[in-house]
Amino acid sequence: MHHSPAVCLCCGAHICTRLSVCRSELQGETKILKLKNLRPKDYANYSCIASVRNVCAIADRRVVFRLTNKTAPASIKLLVEDPIVVNPGQTVSLVCITTAGEPAPSLAWTSGSGSLPEKSLMKEGVLTLPAIASEDTGVYSCIASNNVGNPAKKSTTIIVRALKKGRFWITPDPYHNDDNIQIGREVKISCQVEATPPEELQFSWLKNGRALRSSERMVITQTDPDISPGTTNLDIIDLKFTDFGTYTCVAALRGGAIPEISIDVNISSTTVPPNLTVPRGKSPMAVREGETVELECLVSGKPKPIILWSRADKEAPMPDGSMQMESYDGVLRIVNVSREMSGSYRCQTSQYNGFNVKPREAVIELIVRYPPAVEPVWQEVRQGLGRQVSMNCRVLRAHPSRVLRYEWRLGSRLLHAGTFDSRDDTDYIVRSLVREGYGEYTCDVINEVGPGRCTFLLTEFYYDTYSPLWQNRPRVYGYKLQWTQMNPSAVDRIMAYRLGIRQTGQQRWWEQDIPVEGNIQKGELITHNLTELIRPEAYVVRLTPITRFGEGDSSTRVVTYSAPINPDLREFHCSFEEDPVCMFTQDKNDDFDWTRHSAATRDTKYTPNTGPSGDRSGSKQGFFMYIETSRPRKDGDTARLLSPTFNVAPKNPYSITSPPVYCFSFYYHMYGKHIGSLNAFVKQKGQSTSDAGPVWSLSGNQGDRWRQAKISIHPTASFQVIFEGIRGPGIEGDIAIDDVTLEEGECPDPPSNPIRGAAACGVSSIWPLSVTLFFTVIIGQR
Repeated sequence: MHHSPAVCLCCGAHICTRLSVCRSELQGETKILKLKNLRPKDYANYSCIASVRNVCAIADRRVVFRLTNKTAPASIKLLVEDPIVVNPGQTVSLVCITTAGEPAPSLAWTSGSGSLPEKSLMKEGVLTLPAIASEDTGVYSCIASNNVGNPAKKSTTIIVRALKKGRFWITPDPYHNDDNIQIGREVKISCQVEATPPEELQFSWLKNGRALRSSERMVITQTDPDISPGTTNLDIIDLKFTDFGTYTCVAALRGGAIPEISIDVNISSTTVPPNLTVPRGKSPMAVREGETVELECLVSGKPKPIILWSRADKEAPMPDGSMQMESYDGVLRIVNVSREMSGSYRCQTSQYNGFNVKPREAVIELIVRYPPAVEPVWQEVRQGLGRQVSMNCRVLRAHPSRVLRYEWRLGSRLLHAGTFDSRDDTDYIVRSLVREGYGEYTCDVINEVGPGRCTFLLTEFYYDTYSPLWQNRPRVYGYKLQWTQMNPSAVDRIMAYRLGIRQTGQQRWWEQDIPVEGNIQKGELITHNLTELIRPEAYVVRLTPITRFGEGDSSTRVVTYSAPINPDLREFHCSFEEDPVCMFTQDKNDDFDWTRHSAATRDTKYTPNTGPSGDRSGSKQGFFMYIETSRPRKDGDTARLLSPTFNVAPKNPYSITSPPVYCFSFYYHMYGKHIGSLNAFVKQKGQSTSDAGPVWSLSGNQGDRWRQAKISIHPTASFQVIFEGIRGPGIEGDIAIDDVTLEEGECPDPPSNPIRGAAACGVSSIWPLSVTLFFTVIIGQR
């Protein structure tokens, strides 16, 4: 019986939207149209249409399949050998051609390593690898696809010739229990290399520079099945004084295109097995966390073997991530020591480049001293006025653990201090909470290395979300609404919240229920996103708790639109490598602009004795910002560069007695005999630049090098940093800046600030201008 063929047409749909009103998830779906008992009238065009029926204005997607009596899957052929063995530096071309397929297949090349080499070129089925290297060794596959049946695939292997890792070892007479070389006994010299391909490897031996042939007393074997491949052995039977000398093992690949590897081994009366010791005073080694330490084992013997380092006290990786590290001088250098690196380290002789005897070993103890690790590192505590609050900070571990003391603070004010006795924790209790008691409490637990810190943010039962507003379309914005339920255990279980929202100035409320799963815990944060709010309208939001017995007390708040400000300012870094330059903008009220440039493209034809020769890292390709002081600029002209606006939420919502502190740092380059001035400002919301006053200022030639400035700032409202460059008396006055950083916390060891005293006054004097009024949501119930 004859059956007509069947054909399957596959169509895949992939739809995604981030618009909040649609709430669509990422979807991928395949639909199959299967035609059985194919007939001539089935040869036609077939259209697959993916549609969401214009939801979110997403248009339909269409793909057309043309089915004919010539439709056939792809077939290909490689016009290359398999494997292909080449020398490094050669150019390799892999040719792939199609032999069948309708419609015409598309050709692509892949590598077994995941991605093709960056230098590879592909054109019309030909993959070219110029200047091939050892790392390009692997399997390369040509894949042909025309959406009919499975893709066709053909592969070949490229092998790049290589010789590396030459090593040797000396084995004393195995029939005597003695590690030394002795006259009249046997001694074996082994030589090993890694060869690609291994079948092309060939060895030869020399004694004192003259070719050595295998004989009854000098037995040469090319391979040893008991040892890994790529090994040759020279057995000297019945060692004599005349056998002392230098033996050379030469490894080469047939064809001679790869440089040989020669290994010299000296056999004499001074050739002795190794010995390993730890220098006096080098164990135990005590070091502070973050420092660099060198663990040292003294190795004697001739020849000196490679030393292997590993952990002696536990199965743990070494600092580089491997289980074992090699050292040729017996020293293990560990940079940026961490507390997890404490313990015992074993140094052990390797058989390589030495004697193949029982390993010699020694153990060194490393002690890492570190500040106390404490818990909780950060915790939010919520309590109402007049209530008692207890905070507990516990020490988990510290080294040294003795002489621990603690300090409790509210902001910068010291509340209580003491030392630990037999306990490993400390408490601070507020008997009756007052309004001024809200804020950030810290407990520093201190040993001789430094402090560990517990932080407690004490707030009332409401939540003002940090930077809650976002904008996803020009006329639409969203708002993250968050709240807590005051004393949830004191009321009936809340089943849902009724959310009401209306535009200010209008009477109509829109309502929906927000279901609550399970019991609400004390201090639990509840979140609901308000979307499709029309900019710049404000909205009244009302929340009402619902239990099985009815509704509780409602609470309202007003949501007001303001232009979204930068994300949470924990760390900001700008090296001006991308354009736009980290949202920096030019001041419209100055005389000229800052210029983004790199030393590789900057024209220094007219001003050779000014400006940097590279960016802060020394790269001529890296970018920086600078002021060009050539004509038509005049003495005293200013250029100001404005950062984006950073949002700072006060840590205590009722006062600004402890504003957050940030480290503002940047690199500057002021070289040339006509250098003017560079000023840095911190302009807070509501201030003008002239009112702010500079927090940092410098004038005149500072030499042809980059220098760093660091300033601790205490903003109390959203703020910008501003760089002002002032042109000096001539054209050799280019000023540059790079790597601008804002990080939370005081500056560690800041460079001297030429106007620090004035800056401190300038910042502190504006605090009273930055009071923020908060509207709170407190959900309660009668």
